[in-house]
Amino acid sequence: MAEAEAVQLKEEGNRHFQCQDYKAATKSYSQALKLTKDKTLLATLYRNRAACGLKTESYVQAASDASRAIDINSSDIKALYRRCQALEHLGKLDQAFKDVQRCATLEPRNQNFQETLRRLNTSIQEKLRVQFSTDSRVQKMFEILLDENSDAGKREKAANNLIVLGREEAGAEKIFQGNGVALLLQLLDTKRPELVLAAVRTLSGMCSGHRARATAILHAVRIDRICSLMSRENEEMSLAVCNLLQAIIDSLSGEDKREHRGKEEALVLDTKKDLKQVTGHLLDMLVSKKVSGQGRDQALNLLNKNVPRKDLAIHDNSRTIYVVDNGLRKILKVVGQVPDLPSCLPLTDNTRMLASVLINKLYDDLRCDPERDHFRKICEEYITGKFDPQDMDKNVNAIQTVSGILQGPFDLGNQLLGMKGVMEMMVALCGSEREADQLVAVEALIHASTKLSRATFIITNGVSLLKQIYKTTQNEKIKIRTLVGLCKLGSAGGTDYGLRQFAEGSTEKLAKQCRKWLCNVSIDTRTRRWAVEGLAYLTLDADVKDDFVQDVPALQAMFELAKASSSDKTILYSVATTLVNCTNSYDVKEVIPELVQLAKFSKQHVPEEHPKDKKDFVDMRVKRLLKAGVISALTCMVKADSAILTDQTKELLARVFLALCDNPKDRGSIVAQGGGKALIPLALEGTDVGKVKAAHALAKIAAVSNPDIAFPGERVYEVVRPLVSLLDTQRDGIQNYEALLGLTNLSGRSDKLRQKIFKERALPDIENYMFENHDQLRQAATECMCNMVVNKEVQERFLADGNDRLKLVVLLCGEDDDKLQNAAAGALAMLTAAHKKLCLKMTQVTSQWLEILQRLCLHDHLSVQHRGLVIAYNLLAANAELAKKLVESELLEILTVVGKQEPDEKKAEVVQTARECLIKCMDYGFIKPVS
Repeated sequence: MAEAEAVQLKEEGNRHFQCQDYKAATKSYSQALKLTKDKTLLATLYRNRAACGLKTESYVQAASDASRAIDINSSDIKALYRRCQALEHLGKLDQAFKDVQRCATLEPRNQNFQETLRRLNTSIQEKLRVQFSTDSRVQKMFEILLDENSDAGKREKAANNLIVLGREEAGAEKIFQGNGVALLLQLLDTKRPELVLAAVRTLSGMCSGHRARATAILHAVRIDRICSLMSRENEEMSLAVCNLLQAIIDSLSGEDKREHRGKEEALVLDTKKDLKQVTGHLLDMLVSKKVSGQGRDQALNLLNKNVPRKDLAIHDNSRTIYVVDNGLRKILKVVGQVPDLPSCLPLTDNTRMLASVLINKLYDDLRCDPERDHFRKICEEYITGKFDPQDMDKNVNAIQTVSGILQGPFDLGNQLLGMKGVMEMMVALCGSEREADQLVAVEALIHASTKLSRATFIITNGVSLLKQIYKTTQNEKIKIRTLVGLCKLGSAGGTDYGLRQFAEGSTEKLAKQCRKWLCNVSIDTRTRRWAVEGLAYLTLDADVKDDFVQDVPALQAMFELAKASSSDKTILYSVATTLVNCTNSYDVKEVIPELVQLAKFSKQHVPEEHPKDKKDFVDMRVKRLLKAGVISALTCMVKADSAILTDQTKELLARVFLALCDNPKDRGSIVAQGGGKALIPLALEGTDVGKVKAAHALAKIAAVSNPDIAFPGERVYEVVRPLVSLLDTQRDGIQNYEALLGLTNLSGRSDKLRQKIFKERALPDIENYMFENHDQLRQAATECMCNMVVNKEVQERFLADGNDRLKLVVLLCGEDDDKLQNAAAGALAMLTAAHKKLCLKMTQVTSQWLEILQRLCLHDHLSVQHRGLVIAYNLLAANAELAKKLVESELLEILTVVGKQEPDEKKAEVVQTARECLIKCMDYGFIKPVS
């Protein structure tokens, strides 16, 4: 009954539909749907109700009903088309397009479907064009950002999109032309840090590589506003504004390394005035109390990077002269700040160090003595102007300034130490009751005692003071600094055993106290840093370093400090220096016996080596360091930020790695702890000496390790260039040799690696060492070439006319050294197997070729003999004429003798190859089998 009633209601609905009474039709279809369970009828009812929905513009309902009909029958063409129409009205063009595409597939000749397809395609393209047109994107982003009620997620996405757009040339220009700068200024006015940050980063992108835009933005935003943003306490903000200013400076000074093209680059008036204005504001920031410590650091970073000349060959140092005349006193004020005094400016731990670096760079950038004298006079006037018997704070600032300069241009600092009243004031401050005064005086004494001559003066005048402070003070900070001062003075003789400054055992006592502080985790990190610095000096003494490597808790405490303090360049440098001392990886001057005798005769001092600096003791120290986990500490240090990890520290780390890699047995554990990966950046960046040391350590690892494990993934390709750089004739023999071993190992792994070695132009160097008189170098180069000849491009070099490459390989096969013969024969076997032309060429390059081949085929070493027989087979297979020449020689007799041998396990390959040669001769008909 229900089914019949449902059919009746459907017919009723159809009549209402024909009469255009769509509401009544919808009602009838809905009632019928409740009565039936028949799938075909259900599909029809849903489809019909969808048609009603389209007529009454109830598009959501229409799409839903059509979907239900399609769920029952996926090929229901009417339902598909009705859903397509509903989705089109709802703006879901891509989904509508899919439905009509399905309809057109089911009924390809239906013109209505084809027309809808074309229309929807056009609409989609237009929608995409509008949606992705830069103008609308920019407008939409600003609307979201400036709307206070917009969703936080949307706002964050819009901010990120705006930053990306600002970095693209087309996007930056659209923002600039479309009133974007004014809108960005509105974002800067908001008090919300994330919006200000987005605006700053967008402006950075817009300024990069476009002088006209950078100038306009600088004038629109104003330098004072930019500096005030950089002065905020927020570190992220400060860094972002610093990047904006750097982008502006690069664009104005033309140092952005981008190519400016005609129309895009508007005419800009001289930018020197703007650059001077920027520099002036940065100098003003240094002495302003409103500027945060982070802001001051960023101002110093910008001055450090942009004022001194990058290349001393450039004559113009006017920027430095301007800063010296207008800002040196301001920089000196920063250097002279004492954190414990109430008048101190806001600082970070690095501020004074950055100011010292700036003074050093400015001083180095001066071109002549009058300029340096002027610089010195400003410093002298500033310091003497601070001396005041009535105001102790000013005196402390003066000595702190000298201390800061000593950390920068040391020669200038030494001259200032010689000024009347400076050393006396240091001594007076040491005796002061205020701990802040003692702290400054002790640090100044530490920095003053770097040179042996100056240290000797302080040893006679200051040691008693330091000892007195050390005994009486209760302040750990002063105590530890005093200890470092004593450490520094105690190590003034360096590694020279005969120049010990203190009595026997004193340095060991100092070191013991340093180790004790180092292990005390309750002391703050900055104070423990001084303990490491003390050890960096004291470990020049062999007794101290021997005791230190045996103190495992102290070693591990130092490693943990290095891992945790990757943002502190002083700790990294001190740890690296201590490790260099422990491994004796510093440069040692070669002692010439004749000069030693001459020095003794003339009663001059002769440096003495400590008994514990001999190789056995050094090897034992290396073993202990590896056991204590030095590699994991080194790998963490290498990952530190480039601003913190200076080139000098990188060089020290490279020296340590090289010392640790010396014993082949230790290289496996170094690789297992990530040492191989850590060496790659050290070999690619840093000082020239550091890069060579790191490359040498890489060569040692590459020579004996599986490259896939030592340098996983794509890293292995980065190893090639450092190894190739060691093939330079200016490098010593051991570096050449180990680089060749490393390249041999790499070239045996894959053709991609052989290709990389070839592209790095290593082939001429490898060939060069094949001519060497040194047996091991020649053997290593030939072994490397043996692997390289598998590469097609290398083979083409041998095929080319007008070179003696093949001749060299043939002649090397005739040498007496078994290993050299083996490598050369291997190369020749592969070359002759690859190209028949090389088989013929081999017989033409030297008249001795046949004699050499016969010697190879009769060689005592089975490996060499096998390779010789393979070459013989390749020549026989090349062509009949060459085969005939070989058969007519004594080679046939040799092949017969070898082929007739009983093949045991060792000789199987040799005998088999000889027999294959004889079979080849039989194929040509030159010999016949004997029954």
